[in-house]
Amino acid sequence: MKTAIRYIHRTFVFIEDWSLFLSVSLGLLVAMANVLLRKLTADVNLYWSDEVVRKVIFFSTYVGCIAAIRNRSLIRIDALPQLIPALKKPLTLISHLSVLLFSGCMVWLGVSLTSMVYRDQFAKTASLQIPEWYFYAVLPIMGGMMFVRTLIVAVEDWFGINLSNAPLPTEEDEGA
Repeated sequence: MKTAIRYIHRTFVFIEDWSLFLSVSLGLLVAMANVLLRKLTADVNLYWSDEVVRKVIFFSTYVGCIAAIRNRSLIRIDALPQLIPALKKPLTLISHLSVLLFSGCMVWLGVSLTSMVYRDQFAKTASLQIPEWYFYAVLPIMGGMMFVRTLIVAVEDWFGINLSNAPLPTEEDEGA
């Protein structure tokens, strides 16, 4: 079980880190190219750059939520458990249950919204004419990843163990 959780953790880390890196790099390059073209030329402009930057912000916000769970950086009540240490576990449980509820809603609403936009043949981005359902499909995927990540973090917090950051067993370890 620990091995499966470690593989899930490593896969999620890879997806989170690289998708954030690539999307933010794309948004930054497009925005910089547009600014340079506007400043260096009189009439050249990337009319679609604002749309790309908006979609990158949309994407990075939702994928960033998953990374925030991994780093335990979500908003939570942390002053009260420092004053009354006995409240730490119950408040942590409430926090994790809230995130699980939110991620479940994101999956449910994301699937229904994605399927609704998928059926609308005219739902395309304004300038690039990309079908909008591609971007809405991020919602249920993100919700599912948040749900799994929260379960892992909740088990780690509740039992005081570290499932995700421990090294993976090598072939030598498995053979022994």
